[in-house]
Amino acid sequence: MNKLKSFKKGIEDVRQGNETALEASKKELTSIPELPELELRGLRSLILGMNRLDALPRGFGAFPALEVLDLTYNNLATLPDNFFNLGTLRALYLSDNNFEQLPAGIGNLSNLEILALRDNDLIYLPPEIGKLTRLKELHIQGNRLTVLPPELGNLDLTGPKQVAKLSGNYWVSPIEDQLQVGLSHVFDYIRSETYKFLHDRHLTMDPPVPPKADRSKKISRKR
Repeated sequence: MNKLKSFKKGIEDVRQGNETALEASKKELTSIPELPELELRGLRSLILGMNRLDALPRGFGAFPALEVLDLTYNNLATLPDNFFNLGTLRALYLSDNNFEQLPAGIGNLSNLEILALRDNDLIYLPPEIGKLTRLKELHIQGNRLTVLPPELGNLDLTGPKQVAKLSGNYWVSPIEDQLQVGLSHVFDYIRSETYKFLHDRHLTMDPPVPPKADRSKKISRKR
């Protein structure tokens, strides 16, 4: 069975209620315009990693039961507005894409427990990320971040069952210094009034943006 046929069979299995998961990784997909129109109301897990997707269709928020969404290793740089209607999401994997910004709508995904943004081009995280109070794992390593929003301090990501990966960024010296001591020190620091002042001053100064990583050899870039 070729890749496209197996993808269509997977869709049909979900439509008929035989499956709640759609595995569509490594299918060389460049677009999925029809997917939101198929009324996959029972879909709980959608795996679209390692494809060649440049964009998601506008109706992508129309999966009322979706809990796991994997879009790792594509060419995505934006998300459609109604994407953040996916209020049932518990795990969102967006690593290895081309995001420079994360939309403020991320704060609407209040059930998120895992958010993976590793190896993108992120320059800044929106303050709304502080609304994700159920978050247990945050992966933001390998981006172009220099500061963290103080609102991130609202989250508990330093306990024995939590994960926060921050390495491989361009942190300002105070954050980098705290990171060398330990993750809990970073979170204590970003909750402080001292940091809030530094954060606001840093943004006001309009600092230079760190360079992009070379992703020209990504398999998903090849046609």
